[in-house]
Amino acid sequence: MISKEIEKQKALKLRKLGHSYSQIKNSVSVSKSTLSLWLKEFPLSKSQIDLLRGKNPQRIERFRNTMKAKKDNEEQIAGLYLYWGEGTKTASCTVAVTNTDPDVLRFFLKWLDLFGVDTSKLRVVLHLYKDMDIQKETKFWSLYLKIPLSQFRKPYIKNTRFCDITYRSGFGHGTCSVLYLDKELYLFVKSGLKYIRMRA
Repeated sequence: MISKEIEKQKALKLRKLGHSYSQIKNSVSVSKSTLSLWLKEFPLSKSQIDLLRGKNPQRIERFRNTMKAKKDNEEQIAGLYLYWGEGTKTASCTVAVTNTDPDVLRFFLKWLDLFGVDTSKLRVVLHLYKDMDIQKETKFWSLYLKIPLSQFRKPYIKNTRFCDITYRSGFGHGTCSVLYLDKELYLFVKSGLKYIRMRA
């Protein structure tokens, strides 16, 4: 009898500390029905329940950081695959992607942001056709990519006319190249491409 009372007091003490039924059951030698009878007058508070469910600020922050690191890693890999297909491989110390699809280039910029690049060092070169409104297209790319016009180099104007092109990709703003000159990032991308080639 004395032993059972000791177990009861132990169970009550653990309950007041915010332990769950399962946690207390592992520490006392009584049946589940007995434990339920002892603890029915001692429900957990909302904060204690949240704590048991992992909702305390420290756990939430750790979880968020873990998920962010996982997401960043996935985006780094996705960016490398994009670069494998669309990126410049011949320009030394330059990381660049050229495409007609604005969303491809926006993803490239998001990918660069993972490495904390200095966005003021980005450079943009447009490849446009002679019958295009050069100022209008330059403004389009500047607004869409959120890159100031001051970072645009002189566009390359093709002698052919855009209106004469029979094949339409669905993107009618010419071709855009986004460049970033950085040796360390260039070497990272180079080694990253070597890694995914080995896995292909």
